[in-house]
Amino acid sequence: MYLFQKMDELALQYHDARKNVAEFLLTERSRAGEFSMQDIARKTFTSKPTLSRFAKKLGYSGWTDFFADFMAECQYLESHFTDVDPNIPFSENDHTSEMIEKICRIQMESLKDTIDQMDYSEIEKAGDLLLKSKKIVIFSMSPNIFLGELFKRKMESIRILVHLASSDEGGLIANSLNQDDCAVIVSYSGNNPFRVPTRYIPGLRERGVPIVGITSQGENYLRQNSDICLTISSRERLYTKIANYTTEESIQFIFNVLFSYCFSKDYKNNYEYKTKSSTALEVSRETSTTEN
Repeated sequence: MYLFQKMDELALQYHDARKNVAEFLLTERSRAGEFSMQDIARKTFTSKPTLSRFAKKLGYSGWTDFFADFMAECQYLESHFTDVDPNIPFSENDHTSEMIEKICRIQMESLKDTIDQMDYSEIEKAGDLLLKSKKIVIFSMSPNIFLGELFKRKMESIRILVHLASSDEGGLIANSLNQDDCAVIVSYSGNNPFRVPTRYIPGLRERGVPIVGITSQGENYLRQNSDICLTISSRERLYTKIANYTTEESIQFIFNVLFSYCFSKDYKNNYEYKTKSSTALEVSRETSTTEN
């Protein structure tokens, strides 16, 4: 999880000086370097000691260390992406053509960012783990679980069964897994051990179930407890956004890469099986249409 996302969570949890500081920095992050500590204290109606406590709340020893990391993160985001805001990529006054262009741009940038952060050896480890597992279960929440549905369908087209754990039965399914299976946990923030799907992690680890985590950049609970972790492009704020344009594109890409790796490990047989299955299904559909 990026630092700006931790600040986003902080702004939601508290309604005091911490919220004021977080919201100010998130709003002004493109020009935050222009402000001194005193400037920020004045503009947020706080004080230097309050800013130091804010930094410590985020795990830093003081304001200087926090602000250095915050500025480095801002510079990374500005240097890797265009000026289209992934949270509010278009305005109410944009023409349809402008809206389409902006959505296309942020989704393409999301794919590029996902590749830039991708560790190919981790992809291979994750793919090999999926191939040898007796049971593969995806744990996630809406809307990411729908992306898991697409992955499940692709994998089943090459005879690899994938199960989706609903939020109602996630605990029951998690308790049924063992060291021969695999849990794929998808969580954008990956930071709350008490919420679905990350709340299943302690039980899974206790039973020795291998965990493939798919989560945002930076340290979080899911990343710390995954055997293999794949990184989502994570420029979106957690709450204040129009839609999950970049996140969904990134997760879908990771799932497509995993499927393609599994396909490639037995390429000829998988291609022949998939072609025969698709042909048989099409014939069945045509027959059904003719009969009707």
